[in-house]
Amino acid sequence: MNFIDFSEIALKIKDLPLPGEESHYKMSPELRVQWLKSNRVEERKTKKAGVMALFYPDVEQEARLLLILRKAYEGVHSNQIGFPGGKVELEDRDLLDTALRETHEEVGVVPAAVEVIKELSNVYIPPSNFMVTPFMGIYPEPEPFVLQETEVERLVEVYVKDFLDDANLIEEILTTSYAKNIRVPAYKLNGYTVWGATAMMLSEIRELLRQVL
Repeated sequence: MNFIDFSEIALKIKDLPLPGEESHYKMSPELRVQWLKSNRVEERKTKKAGVMALFYPDVEQEARLLLILRKAYEGVHSNQIGFPGGKVELEDRDLLDTALRETHEEVGVVPAAVEVIKELSNVYIPPSNFMVTPFMGIYPEPEPFVLQETEVERLVEVYVKDFLDDANLIEEILTTSYAKNIRVPAYKLNGYTVWGATAMMLSEIRELLRQVL
């Protein structure tokens, strides 16, 4: 999909209502859905984070979505696919500022060059007790990405046409933080299995885009 065509389409979602939890549930194992429905997340003292779903053109002007593979480390999100982003710091004005700052730190994207399209629905991550707020943004003329080598293993630059293709919706048997060997809905993108909170966020983005395509 040509980036200019995509960006014009994507801007149409600004005023659309968010699909919210129903879109998240489509990419959640049944155990997780039942846990979320039976626990009062709003009563927990959650940590806050902001992430950025960034769409941009490649050298051939094809529309791409940026994901990252995180470094292996001692933690629940080690070596996982996700969006650029991270936890709130004291200097951040709000969660959008967090998402833009972290995206700049992790992949070198200049905040002022990002056109923010929409704030998306929050996703709660039980293992780390983070409430994550995703944002969708357009980066029209990207400079070369610069990886933060201490946190980012590699870029995962996904064609938008692949992201929207139903053939890349899969199920796999995985071991999660709350269960072993369960069937998990996921995306297969650039050879990686993308599941969990990132897949849930992608599901909402996908539903929004499909309303305007």
